[in-house]
Amino acid sequence: MIWLFKHLASGVAVGAIAACTAAPPAGFAGYVEGESVRLAAPISGTLTRLHVQRGDAVAASAPAFVLEQDSERAAREEAQARLRRAEQQLGNLQAGKRPDEIAALRAQLAQAQAALNLSTRELTRANELVAQNFTSPASLDAARAAVARDQARVNELNAQLRLAGQGGRVQEIGAAQQEVLAARAQLAQAEWRVQQKTQRMPAAGQVTDVLYREGEWVPQGSPVLTLLPPSQVKARFFVPEPVLGRLQLGQAVTLHCDGCPAPITAKVSYIAREAEFTSPLIYSKENRAALVFMVEARPSADDARRLHPGQPLEVRQ
Repeated sequence: MIWLFKHLASGVAVGAIAACTAAPPAGFAGYVEGESVRLAAPISGTLTRLHVQRGDAVAASAPAFVLEQDSERAAREEAQARLRRAEQQLGNLQAGKRPDEIAALRAQLAQAQAALNLSTRELTRANELVAQNFTSPASLDAARAAVARDQARVNELNAQLRLAGQGGRVQEIGAAQQEVLAARAQLAQAEWRVQQKTQRMPAAGQVTDVLYREGEWVPQGSPVLTLLPPSQVKARFFVPEPVLGRLQLGQAVTLHCDGCPAPITAKVSYIAREAEFTSPLIYSKENRAALVFMVEARPSADDARRLHPGQPLEVRQ
C-alpha cells in the first residue's frame, strides 16, 4: 500500500514537471495584412477614361485613368508659342542687322563719302578764291561748315555699320536669354500639368477598389482607385513574451493557411518594441505569458499573390 502511494505520488510529480516544462505551441496565430496604394492626380478634373476595374491584375506603368485636360493643353500651347517668340527675339539680337540693312548703310556711307569729297574740293577752291580776293571770307566759312557736316555724316554711318555687325547690347541679350529660360520653365510646368491628368500604375498588382466612375468630378488629390502590389502584402502574427527572444529580423518562418497546397516562406521584417496586450498586474513570472508582441513577416512577390488580406494564418518557425 505504501509502495502504491509512493508510485502514484511519483507519477503525479513527473506529470507536474512535464506540464511545467511543456513545449510552447508550434504555431502562432496571425492574418494577412495588405497596404494598398491610393492612386490620385494632383489636379482636379472630370474623369473621362477609366482603364481598369476592381479585381484586375495590372502591370507596372499600365494606363490607369485620364482626367479632362483641355485647359492644360491650351496652357501648354500658349507656353510653346511664348518660348518660340522669346527664342526668335534672342536670335534677332544676337544676329545684328540683316544683310539688306547693312547694304543700305554701306550705300548711304558711299553717298556721304562722295559728298565729303565734293565739299573738300569746294573748300580748296574757296581758299584759293579768298586768297586772290575774288570772294569774301564768308564763303570760306560756308565751305568749311559743309566739310564738317559731311565728315560728321560719314562718321555717323561708320558707327552704324560697326554696331550692325555687333548685334544687340550685352544687357539686352542677357535679358532676352532670361526670357527664354522663363518661357522654358513655363512650358515645363504646363507639360507637367498635362501629364498629371494621365495616370499610370506605379507598380504591378491587383486593383482592390475603384472609387470614381467615368463622368464624375474628381477633386484634387482624391484617390480614384486603390492598388495592392505584392510587395505590400505581409503576414502579421502575435508571439508570447517567453518565445520572443527566439525571433530576429531576417529570420525565415513558414505561413500555413487553409486551402494552401504548401507552406509559404516569409522573412521577419518587423518586431514590435512594445507589447500589444499587457496584464494590469505587475510583470510577475506567472502573468508574463500574457504579454503578446506583434511581428510582421514578408513573403516573396510570387508567394504574396497566393495570399489575401484578412486571411487567417498559422505561422511557424
